Amino acid sequence: MKMPDFELPESVDMVIGDDGHSVASLLAEKVARVLDERLQNPGRASLAVSGGRTPVAFLELLSCKPIDWSRVDVVLVDERCVDEAAPDSNTRLIKQYLLRGAAAEARYIPLWRDGVSVSEGCREAERALDLIEWPLTVLVLGMGNDGHTASLFPDAPELFEALDSRKPARVLALAPPSQSQVRLSLTLRALGGARFKALHLKGADKLETLRQACEHLDDVAEMPVRVFLKMGLVVFWSA
Repeated sequence: MKMPDFELPESVDMVIGDDGHSVASLLAEKVARVLDERLQNPGRASLAVSGGRTPVAFLELLSCKPIDWSRVDVVLVDERCVDEAAPDSNTRLIKQYLLRGAAAEARYIPLWRDGVSVSEGCREAERALDLIEWPLTVLVLGMGNDGHTASLFPDAPELFEALDSRKPARVLALAPPSQSQVRLSLTLRALGGARFKALHLKGADKLETLRQACEHLDDVAEMPVRVFLKMGLVVFWSA
């Protein structure tokens, strides 16, 4: 496929393909390689991933990669404040498609535990994130048609707090009116320093959203994904 007919920021590279499986395979190969390179040195690697339908094939393919999963920490970039058994639980998705086979040896760090208040859930998640060796080794983001990524929604009252890297919090509760559930999301402080950043997209609608996001990069309130486009990342997109 040809490159898109709009200009990408200088800091953004793009990998494109005709089908989702081939692009998911390329992303899984790249992520496994970055994790493996980190694991050639002492310490642990960390992987932050997104929920939703788009990453399912990527997660399945990544779970089969022959890396030392026992030294990998896996965390979600965001999670709904719902029970793990709920159909829209991102934890449920990660356990079903990624944390299986050899990858079941990875240490999963949940953002949400059912049965606690949102404020207590935030405190628990913050303490759990102390287990990770920062900065993140790999970050794989998704993007909504409104330009949100993680749970950094344009209409979230807490958006600017989450995007203020001077704030100490690595996780924050956000309650955008457009969404039916409160969510916990990693903040820019936690996400921004990742050694390798990817944006995984599928479909013509997401390509159009990306085109819009590449314009007016400084207007992060309108489309929060612009923060990461400005930082630099690799877009993996399929038709």
